[in-house]
Amino acid sequence: MIAPSSPPPSRPPSKTILVVDDERNIRRTLSLVLEGEGYQVLTSETAEGGLRVLSSPDTPVDLAIFDIKLPDMSGLEALERLKRDEATRELPIIVISGHATVNDAVHAIKLGAADFFEKPLNRERVLVSVRNVLEAAKTRRALEEVSKQQLERFEMIGQSAAIQRIFREIDKVSPTRASVLITGESGTGKELIARAIHRLSPRADGPFVKVNCAAMPRELIESELFGHERGAFTGAQARKRGHFEQAHGGTLFLDEIGDMDLLAQAKVLRALQSGEISRVGSEHVLHVDVRVLAATNKDLAREVERGGFREDLFFRLNVFPIRSPAVRERVEDIPTLAQAFMLAFARENGTKPKPMDEAVLGALASRKWPGNVRELKNAVERAAILSGDHVTIADLPEDPHESPFGEDEPHEAGVEAAVDDEPERPMVPGKHRTLREYREHAERQYIVDMLGMTGWNISRTAVVLGVERTNLHKKIRAYQIKRGEK
Repeated sequence: MIAPSSPPPSRPPSKTILVVDDERNIRRTLSLVLEGEGYQVLTSETAEGGLRVLSSPDTPVDLAIFDIKLPDMSGLEALERLKRDEATRELPIIVISGHATVNDAVHAIKLGAADFFEKPLNRERVLVSVRNVLEAAKTRRALEEVSKQQLERFEMIGQSAAIQRIFREIDKVSPTRASVLITGESGTGKELIARAIHRLSPRADGPFVKVNCAAMPRELIESELFGHERGAFTGAQARKRGHFEQAHGGTLFLDEIGDMDLLAQAKVLRALQSGEISRVGSEHVLHVDVRVLAATNKDLAREVERGGFREDLFFRLNVFPIRSPAVRERVEDIPTLAQAFMLAFARENGTKPKPMDEAVLGALASRKWPGNVRELKNAVERAAILSGDHVTIADLPEDPHESPFGEDEPHEAGVEAAVDDEPERPMVPGKHRTLREYREHAERQYIVDMLGMTGWNISRTAVVLGVERTNLHKKIRAYQIKRGEK
């Protein structure tokens, strides 16, 4: 029998939770606990009854809690059926048991359970689990809703003005034959922009050929780009099609074009101007239909001025310039990007995505990220590996670009390190302190006070102080703070 329970009238229901357990007391206890937090609760004493609720389009459920031991079928069997059904595959499910084994827990998680815990139920444990599971589901749905269209079109996500500008420029240039020069710092996603232009162009069904200009040996550049005939040089044992030929009818992406040798630049320019190439060792001319996109993290205009890049090739490539923004120019996108990387990591590794605390998203947004999106992605993946059920600020890797003494402290060796540009101070009798000494004394005492307040819980103290745990450890060592000190 299924018994819906109404939430208190003073607090509108936020989510609907289905509780399936054959013990009346468990159903009643969970209902009271969850309704007390504003959730609407439906209950069933059998697995079949719970499955009927979940299959009904008239009763939307946001989370289901299944007991393992049920009279008609096990909770694990019900879980397996729900995960096979496309309509309920994404429904978050928590499994509970009064006689759980490690194998039960492992099996439940492998089947797709969002969490697993034992009876007797602990109120705080239940509420924390429910909040985390619902938050993770909400994050996943929001990301899928926001990013589905963007990912399909651009393979990029974001709502900032900087990334929206990129989307508009891609939409405008993609249908044309114009050459595009994509500039920006390393790790900003220049290749993603190139792939999006190709995918949205009339050449989408043709090949997309990427060439890393910085990785091509100088003596093999001509062979790599234009191909060669058998016997054209020592080691040429068979005919080879070059990148231009491979990209015929499609797009050729010249990545790191700023690192291309000047001789190779001249050959590329001729190919772009005439649409004709010849394999090394052949006099036969081949006509190729190729759209060229190029990318660089260098200032090509400056390279032209100093003679490191051909001016005529620069103008040929720079028909439609697109500048890929650095992460610091789209800070508002960092939480969305971080959550998207967490979801992608979970999918790639067959695990469930872990919710991230607000403090974590705030800490990520406050970092500089000179390595841009690539560095952010690596940090999120490492946090996913190191964390438990959810990612806390203690799980974040240390920011390698942050001085442990703050931006105004150029020294790194310790608090006693000298600063080259600090003027020599006169000897003053008494206990006179410089401004720096006073600041360091105050900071040291504040850290001591906070450590005492938290019972020397480093992670909690780091959150209170608004610093990362590794930085707090550094300060404790530098200031030689001892446990129990007041």
